[in-house]
Amino acid sequence: MKTDIEIALEADMLPIGDIASQLSLTAEDFEPYGHYKAKLSDNLLDKLSSRSEGKVILTTSINPTSAGEGKSTVTVGLGQALNRLNKHAIIALREPSLGPTMGIKGGAAGGGYSQVVPMQEINLHFTGDIHAITTANNALSAFIDNHIHHGNELQIDPRRVEWKRVLDINDRALRQVNVGLGGPAKGVPREDGFNITVASEIMAVLCLANDLQDLKARLARIVIGYTYDKEPVTVHQLGFEGALTLLLKDAFKPNLVQTLENTPAIIHGGPFANIAHGCNSVMATKIAAKLGDYVVTEAGFGADLGAEKFLDIKTRAGYFEPDTVVIVATIRALKLHGGVNRNQLTKEDLDALKQGMTNLKKHIETIDQFNLPYVVAINKFPTDTEEEINFLKDWCKQEGAEVALVDVFSQGGEGGIELAQKVIESCEKKTGALSYTYDLDDSIEEKIYKIVTKVYGGERVEFSSAAKKQLKQLEREGHHKLPICMAKTQYSLSDDPALLGRPEGFTVTVRELRASVGAGFIVALTGDVMTMPGLPKKPAALNMDVTEDGVITGLF
Repeated sequence: MKTDIEIALEADMLPIGDIASQLSLTAEDFEPYGHYKAKLSDNLLDKLSSRSEGKVILTTSINPTSAGEGKSTVTVGLGQALNRLNKHAIIALREPSLGPTMGIKGGAAGGGYSQVVPMQEINLHFTGDIHAITTANNALSAFIDNHIHHGNELQIDPRRVEWKRVLDINDRALRQVNVGLGGPAKGVPREDGFNITVASEIMAVLCLANDLQDLKARLARIVIGYTYDKEPVTVHQLGFEGALTLLLKDAFKPNLVQTLENTPAIIHGGPFANIAHGCNSVMATKIAAKLGDYVVTEAGFGADLGAEKFLDIKTRAGYFEPDTVVIVATIRALKLHGGVNRNQLTKEDLDALKQGMTNLKKHIETIDQFNLPYVVAINKFPTDTEEEINFLKDWCKQEGAEVALVDVFSQGGEGGIELAQKVIESCEKKTGALSYTYDLDDSIEEKIYKIVTKVYGGERVEFSSAAKKQLKQLEREGHHKLPICMAKTQYSLSDDPALLGRPEGFTVTVRELRASVGAGFIVALTGDVMTMPGLPKKPAALNMDVTEDGVITGLF
């Protein structure tokens, strides 16, 4: 089979104006970025306010493994399948970060014959949104250091500046840096560091804002650090929320593209799910719901991370609820969770598959706890045997779970028809309101404990001495009613990436708490999760090139 980039470069794309016409958009509703991309108006949601909303379908998965799950591919394929059934469907995805694109994980545009296109542009610079977020973030850093240099009217303690610079490339050498060196003319020396752009609070702010004024208000609330008297300092006190909003004005507009089968796709925002909240923008999802009968969206990594944050954070910020959930699983990944070695995955192993089902069962239980219907999607790989597929199907039926075999990677939308039919039925099964993991009035400790016990299946939570001090500080500053954004490894239900399957009786240790007041949540860092990832020994970038004719090669 051809590579993803080969398939994408051969795509028969429609001019973006034709895709906009499918959605009944006028020339005032979108701004073309070349032939096949466009920015949607930031006033479009207001214009569509009187329209009813379509069904929202959330795609999540089991805990990811090195074997791959294909969640984005299933999301795209499901959207294409729904349109093949003459259902007016739109896909809503996150924007890929250059960090994983150039590193090891790969892009976020789907794969095979279920991709969003132009894939090469989406996976690289796209419409410049992430670069705009990088610029706004680093502009704020410059404003902070400039304020301190010119007299420090707000009495910001340089030792307590919490705001970090960012870069959209994995660069471990920048995790800890010193700035302001070289004498008085170069600024005030202090310790600083870099996060990856998709972990920036500004990324989260952009993704959770409901309109331009909400964006500005959230930016104004960002806490950048503390005074010598340990009082918080906000962007509003510095006076730069207007300038930051200006830098983000175009980035705030969602991006319209298409799939290989010309299904409309809105791609906007890209926070990581293991260190941020892992969902595309509220604006994109809500606009898609107004424009289509069905919206297929996703949340990063497994249901313990992306889906939990989608449901406990994003839906609260956007005032909406999904109608059903698709839980993606692969036989390869389940066998890994069952103890099979990575190089033995092509061999049939029903015992390992049976052991690995415990991971899927926990994620099913988690979605059940949210009071949402669901369908299990078995993302088919060529090495899956008939016996393994039948075992997984029978297991799902015994558990009372709807299940569908999916082969959208090689067949496109046609390979997702069974899943689409079951998803349509599942959307009608929702009864009652979404049941959140915790109440906002719960204490910070209670919220984290409920996530650990109800979603991860753990037993205890421990807080480091630093986190205990931060707990008291957050309560004193009145931030204790914010939702929680857990920063945790994606590979395990626990905070230890080596514990696969369904570990039990484990303790999650919270080593640090950070208030993202603008975004509207508290980040709880666990394990050794880094907010600036590093590159592997042989990054994916080694395989990338451009021919003399300008054709991209090696991009997946």
